[in-house]
Amino acid sequence: MDILGHSQIAVTMNIYGHVMPAIQQEVAGHMDAALAEPETRDDVG
Repeated sequence: MDILGHSQIAVTMNIYGHVMPAIQQEVAGHMDAALAEPETRDDVG
């Protein structure tokens, strides 16, 4: 809100609120990949 120069958070959310679910989905995918256990390989050892 401050960075964009909006006087109220409602203005920011009305303009950009529709992109939030897509961003949350993308971030969840990145977090899932980052926290996933590494694949085990049979040829290691």
